[in-house]
Amino acid sequence: MKSLTRYKTFNTPRKRDYINITREVREVVKESAVKEGLAFVSAMHITAGIYVNDAESGLIQDIDEWLEKLAPYANYRHHRTGETNGDAHLKSLLVHNQTILPITNGDLDLGPWQQVYYAEFDGCRPKRVIIKVIGE
Repeated sequence: MKSLTRYKTFNTPRKRDYINITREVREVVKESAVKEGLAFVSAMHITAGIYVNDAESGLIQDIDEWLEKLAPYANYRHHRTGETNGDAHLKSLLVHNQTILPITNGDLDLGPWQQVYYAEFDGCRPKRVIIKVIGE
């Protein structure tokens, strides 16, 4: 079995941001030379996430508004520690911090509109994502 691990660092200019990382994940899959297997993608921070969805116009704004309704910026108990990112922790739980993607014939085997996204909820500082590919 082959495996390859790569780390990508993102430093978003905004506190909340959504970045399509499908190209980056595909590059790691190709570099791995795995023809059949899995790509594991995980945000290595508790205030960020990874999700799969469409790249359709307006959808990211809809997702952002939905997350803000479910986990609004507010005065959380967590803020007693001196942090002010309680909402970012909750938003990360809602989108999840990782995903596993199939690899078929040496490429990501995504649906016709599926894209991989890095979701940042407490940005303006460097954060890492791990991409681990395993298979034959």
